[in-house]
Amino acid sequence: MQEMETRADFAPAAQVTDSDVVVLGAGAAGIAAALAAARGGARTTLVESGPMPGGELISGMAIDGALNARGEWILGGVGRELLAECERLGGYIGPLNDWRLIWYVCLDPEVMKLAVARTLARAGVRLLLHTCATGVSMEAGRVRALHVLNKEGRTEIRAPLFIDCSGDADIVRAAGGAVLQGGPGGELQPVSLMFRMSGVRTGPLLEFLHAHPEHFALGESEAIRQGRTDRELAQAAQAQGEPTVFLKGDGPLVSGAIARGDLYPTALIMIQPTSRRRGEVCLNTTRVGGIDGTRTADLSATLAALSDQVWRCCEFMRRHVPGFEQAAYSGIASRVGVRETRRIDGRASLSQEDVLAARKREDGIGKGSHHVDIHQSGTGQVRIPVQGGGSYDIPWGCLLPKGLRNVAAAGRILSADRGAHGSARVMGPCLAMGQAVGTAAAMLRDADGDDFAALDVQALRARLRAEGAILDGTH
Repeated sequence: MQEMETRADFAPAAQVTDSDVVVLGAGAAGIAAALAAARGGARTTLVESGPMPGGELISGMAIDGALNARGEWILGGVGRELLAECERLGGYIGPLNDWRLIWYVCLDPEVMKLAVARTLARAGVRLLLHTCATGVSMEAGRVRALHVLNKEGRTEIRAPLFIDCSGDADIVRAAGGAVLQGGPGGELQPVSLMFRMSGVRTGPLLEFLHAHPEHFALGESEAIRQGRTDRELAQAAQAQGEPTVFLKGDGPLVSGAIARGDLYPTALIMIQPTSRRRGEVCLNTTRVGGIDGTRTADLSATLAALSDQVWRCCEFMRRHVPGFEQAAYSGIASRVGVRETRRIDGRASLSQEDVLAARKREDGIGKGSHHVDIHQSGTGQVRIPVQGGGSYDIPWGCLLPKGLRNVAAAGRILSADRGAHGSARVMGPCLAMGQAVGTAAAMLRDADGDDFAALDVQALRARLRAEGAILDGTH
């Protein structure tokens, strides 16, 4: 007699829970969205597939797009509160000029991990880590539940309002919303792995910059250059006294190493401080092209190549860059960094022209200032600065997927052309967008509404201003 096959699932039958607002993705945008919604009185659930909330905020990378190239703050509100908590815990370095194109905000990622966790807890956000979204339930054109899976099994989280901060437009796509991906030919920016080195001596590094500015990217916009020579900019960087330098891929030092086979092809080695006490910096340089970050096997397979690049770059820095002679490898980001996958087709779209012209809008809900920044495979990278070193406004409609009433989006999945996406994908604008959608969700919850597009954008802007967001008064 043939035996019957038996089956034992890891995941039992689905549980059901409910919330006022569900946010998918605990990167910069998702954290800001959850904080804004919870502080507005909404019962808020934040779902994250990884082991720690924070995304790129805890990768070691500095926060781009929080100030414009003139050094004016364009990020306020929730983003600044997270930075203030990081400062209270001793992990804040602050705004620094990179003497190339931008100002960025430097911090200790290990401290930011604590700052994020503490701030979410104080706001009363229900955090679900190690939890993957698997789909949605729809009813009458609205999303009614997000389906998730974790060690406890399958759960259906029901809510009137959903916020997609997944980085890949997972809710929007599952609900039937239109999404775009990459360039006209489907090309995508390469993936990278941030890493850190400690025991770096800033003095010798800046002396090397001053003696050999030909190796470094300097003054790529007039807002930064201001008529100065490369050597004068190197002097200004030396006076700033922080290891904020950018070895360029087409400079003699890096291009020579690539030609010899000592380094992989790269457009840059960006160096940013993470801890003065440890003499630690973050390096942004590794890259693997031709990868679709929504294909799990392909993305996972990049880890070997990226790890090899990390070690080769550490060896290169110790051998060839003054200040790094005794530096030690001290850590990598907790995940491979993905710059670009899907983005939504929204009720409005941000254009490259909007970005470069520093265009202001009456329906703006946050600001961006980062240059149009499109990394390419190998040594290629497009970098086009914003006019006058200013900032542009992000329209509310860029966060509203067409055809979905009770879903809003934030972060790198905003509705934009590829050039504008190359600017707005960075952490400063992501924090601002997150605060906007989270605040909107809280306002709708108070009004017993579920249509993001029906919300009065001027009322939303007034509420954002009252809660510290910067919407006006900058270049």
